[in-house]
Amino acid sequence: MEHKKLEEWHKLREIIDKAIEDHTITREDYDRIINAATSDGVIDAYEQSLLAELHDMIHDGSIKFRPRK
Repeated sequence: MEHKKLEEWHKLREIIDKAIEDHTITREDYDRIINAATSDGVIDAYEQSLLAELHDMIHDGSIKFRPRK
């Protein structure tokens, strides 16, 4: 597997894990996640799984958007 792809997956996972830990996510981090997942023009199965997990947790209220300061 391509090293760059692994780095992208790791970055996505880190941001999502932080949101899970904090129970909040900023709009900026959400945008970074979406941009990283779509940067190569393809959302592969792993990225799709991570995005689905994040969206489910936002939808059920486990993760809330943090208001801008």
